[in-house]
Amino acid sequence: MSTLPITSILHSLQHQRKSLNHRATSLALISLIVVSFYIFFVARPSLDLAPIALRTDALGHAGTHGSHQQDRDDPPPSSRLFRLPSNSQRKTVVSNVNRPQIELDESQELAAVAAFIAALPQNMIPRSIDPAKPIDPQLVLDFDTRSPRAADELNQIVQDVWSRYPVMLFTKAHNAHSREIRRIIAVMDLQPPPMTFEVDQREDSEVLIPLLHRLTSSTDLPLMLIGGKSVGSIAAIRELNESGELHMLITNAGAVLDGRKKKKVH
Repeated sequence: MSTLPITSILHSLQHQRKSLNHRATSLALISLIVVSFYIFFVARPSLDLAPIALRTDALGHAGTHGSHQQDRDDPPPSSRLFRLPSNSQRKTVVSNVNRPQIELDESQELAAVAAFIAALPQNMIPRSIDPAKPIDPQLVLDFDTRSPRAADELNQIVQDVWSRYPVMLFTKAHNAHSREIRRIIAVMDLQPPPMTFEVDQREDSEVLIPLLHRLTSSTDLPLMLIGGKSVGSIAAIRELNESGELHMLITNAGAVLDGRKKKKVH
């Protein structure tokens, strides 16, 4: 006779537990809905896209396209960050369409090309261009070439690329004169180190070589640029090296001879 009341009590307790579980689940769902509503309709968090670095600027590190051993403690190069343009920026871009594009002289064109290929290993001069004619500025400059500030930005790139790379070498991979010029520079232990391109190993060599010849009046590789200016043929480089004038030209351009040894002393 005592079994019935106990069974009834157990059934009652189980029914209460199920009710409590249903209530807890319902409360959790309601809370989730309330929080979601607050986040999306009241707080309205910013969903703006984060800036994306499309490419490094003219002072970026070179990869497999050039050899440039940078000290680890040197500050990393800056990169240009591109955001979705605002309404005012869109209006500016539209208005700039009617402006004439900036024109480059040969020294500016050389600096723009050098900065472009030094920025990223995948930066190649399009094969479709005519190297005998001035290059389209939009191909090698990462700013609006019709902007009122285009001339100032171009001058900044010219200054920056030659201050970061006082010595730039355009060589061939398997060439006696190229090996000789690399040895001459290696002995100097320059800081910053020279930027060296093995041009004949690049995909754009067919257009880059004649482009360099036009801009520097050179007739063959290797080509040495000091402060953005061609030093001359391999014979001229030998003569300048033997007389000591080559050292003077390099230091005047901003590089330091025996730079690593002097850095250790400090």
